[in-house]
Amino acid sequence: VGPYVLITPNETRRNQLQQIAKKELNDLERWKEEHRPGPIKLVPQRLGGKESEAQARQKQQMMLMQSKYQQKHKREEYVKAKKAAEEAEIQKKKAIQREKAERLEVKKRQQEMQRREMFHEDQYYKTNELLNRLDLGLPKSDSCQIANRGPESTAWSRSHTYKQALREDKTRRLEEMKQEQRRKAELMEFKQKQEEEARTRAHQNEQRRVNNAFLDRLQNKTQPNSVYQPSYSGSLDYLSNGAWVS
Repeated sequence: VGPYVLITPNETRRNQLQQIAKKELNDLERWKEEHRPGPIKLVPQRLGGKESEAQARQKQQMMLMQSKYQQKHKREEYVKAKKAAEEAEIQKKKAIQREKAERLEVKKRQQEMQRREMFHEDQYYKTNELLNRLDLGLPKSDSCQIANRGPESTAWSRSHTYKQALREDKTRRLEEMKQEQRRKAELMEFKQKQEEEARTRAHQNEQRRVNNAFLDRLQNKTQPNSVYQPSYSGSLDYLSNGAWVS
């Protein structure tokens, strides 16, 4: 251990500091005693309204019960609205997929028609070519016999008849396809209208059922106390947007 210096404490300075601290503590206690708040004096007066305490408590209990039912009804409405939104989203996705499938079906049908038209055109050209070769292969010296056979027995008449039959068949197929598309569009519109009406009726029935259950529960809760008895009859359309009407 190295050398060190021991400094003795200054007793006078210590005593002075202790006296100053003691004096400050005494001053603080004296100030607290002087500024202590006095007793509160209020003039007695009558509180409350015209109702008795029992009536006020019954009214408070009724308001609390109605508030609980309203909160429960709001939660049910929120869950129902959420389910309806999810169902609408699912129906929207289904409609998009259905539309895509219909477009794909129309595209396939158009491609099939194009292939048929190309086939008929190719068949028509080949038939014309065959008829032309047959027409060129007839003996030219036997013009009297050709004239006696009539216009329908010539190659030109056969070609003309075949072309007309092709045109009529093509026109008939196009008309049938248009009628089929029109029938499908009318059937789809009718189905959509029926689904919309069914959803509307289901929503109205569910809302009517919830309102009836709410009123029944409220009447069962309030009837024993004879404090509040709701009177209702007939339709429940006055309970709109989940609001309580007394």
